[in-house]
Amino acid sequence: MRILIENQENLQYWTDTNQWSENPLKGKPFISRRVALRAAKLEDIGKFNIVFYIPDTKQFINLDHGHGVHKSVKADVNES
Repeated sequence: MRILIENQENLQYWTDTNQWSENPLKGKPFISRRVALRAAKLEDIGKFNIVFYIPDTKQFINLDHGHGVHKSVKADVNES
């Protein structure tokens, strides 16, 4: 079982290399919904879902959703 960040628009999964993959098994696993949500909100990834993926049954369960930080907003935060 894996907790992943899913791109809401193209249903791809955030990887360890900060790229997107269509394969949920290549998605970066998080230890909890809260950790995944916090990580997703800090990245410039647009709309996302936090999903629980069960590889044995290929089932997804939506846990949360949100929107990542836009690059211009992220730059303002880092300059402070």
